[in-house]
Amino acid sequence: MGKKSLENTAILSGIGLHTGKNINVKLVPADHNHGIRFKRVDLQPEVTIPADANYVVATKRSTTIGIGEVSITTIEHLMAALTGMNIDNILIEVDGPEIPILDGSAAPFVKAIREAGIIQSAESRDYFVIDEPIVLKDEETGSELIAIPSDKYELNVIIDFPNSTVDEQTAIYSIDGDFEHDIASCRTFVFTNELSFLFEHGLIKGGDLNNAIVLAEPGLTQIKLDELVTKFNLPHRPIGEDKVLNDTKLIFPNELARHKLLDLLGDLTLVGRPILGKIIAVKPGHKINTEFAKLLKKKLLDQKKLKGKPSYDPDKPALLDIEAIKRMLPHRYPFLLVDKIIEKSASHVVGIKNVTYNEQLFQGHFPGNPVFPGVLQMEALAQTGGILALSNVEEPHLWDTYFIKMDNVKFKSKVVPGDTLLLKMELLSPIRRGIVHMQGTAYVGNRIVSEGELTAQIVKRQE
Repeated sequence: MGKKSLENTAILSGIGLHTGKNINVKLVPADHNHGIRFKRVDLQPEVTIPADANYVVATKRSTTIGIGEVSITTIEHLMAALTGMNIDNILIEVDGPEIPILDGSAAPFVKAIREAGIIQSAESRDYFVIDEPIVLKDEETGSELIAIPSDKYELNVIIDFPNSTVDEQTAIYSIDGDFEHDIASCRTFVFTNELSFLFEHGLIKGGDLNNAIVLAEPGLTQIKLDELVTKFNLPHRPIGEDKVLNDTKLIFPNELARHKLLDLLGDLTLVGRPILGKIIAVKPGHKINTEFAKLLKKKLLDQKKLKGKPSYDPDKPALLDIEAIKRMLPHRYPFLLVDKIIEKSASHVVGIKNVTYNEQLFQGHFPGNPVFPGVLQMEALAQTGGILALSNVEEPHLWDTYFIKMDNVKFKSKVVPGDTLLLKMELLSPIRRGIVHMQGTAYVGNRIVSEGELTAQIVKRQE
């Protein structure tokens, strides 16, 4: 599937749920590498904020992103609509500090996207693939989010409000399902015992029965309800059996769980990539949702860094064992720093170096706190690269490789006794006139411990 954007600009207007201000939003088509970004056009200069988990600044009853003193709140319903409609690139221009609440769901945004038209580019989508379980739990609230591998994006939400009028509910959705029908129209909700607290703390200034489901708290009397609706200038109404105080009833029996799923879908859009994996969420909320998005984003960055990391199965026989290496390289103990070669092609080679405390260098290099020197990590990479270079000549035992330059060398993590160094060398350009230009990367587990560009020359050994 190619990346998607809008064909035309869409415009929506409405009241901000928390600010009570009238706000205009433009959904503007964007180029294929733009991503999702918000722009405050009511400020001079205008301020652009990426839709990114690292820019989340508040999660009280909604999700807020910001840069410095500038923020935009209640972005989650619009974000859910973008993900539900598979929109990858868009600029969202807003002339206030909040996205309007509209009817409390994602449906108006979906409708606007449909009417604007959707176009698809030739560029393929880049996915964040969940390849191992990822768990985040809030011990205080009991909220828990778990990501597990799946060949599609799936969400499974369980909500539970103890001591409330709502029973436990579940909602399930996959990205190849019908987002418009099953999820988009599900509205935000609030309990009557929360209303006064939220209002007194400067929230829900734009809230009414047209943009939120209001649910009666346990034990709510008609007298107390009458006082409450008078305070908020709402129509008087009796408490029904379903405990819903709106004129319109629930769209689905589990509409509350479906709306929590909608919020989760919007918040996880802040990862910045479409996700391939299943998310199981118990009692999700904006705080843990966005914290989980940050965790997933970190895992995504780790994946990108380790994209080229070779796999090492110690049960598989070596391509070249130590004796074969000795026949190619002139080095000997204590300076032969490659134990075996596990992969080799015309353009790359992978070696293994087992770091042991018995090596002589540890007697004098940080005694009492042994650290394998970074320069020897480069030497181990260089020797591994020598195997690659000499594999391209006849009678390699008659040739040597002399390293003549190292560039962009970085040491990123300590290497200590007991570590196994995974040494990868890749040709950066074809070998010409005996000059070999390689990129070296050394790994321990899932960490890159050092890297650099190494240039060597292949030289005939003197008789």
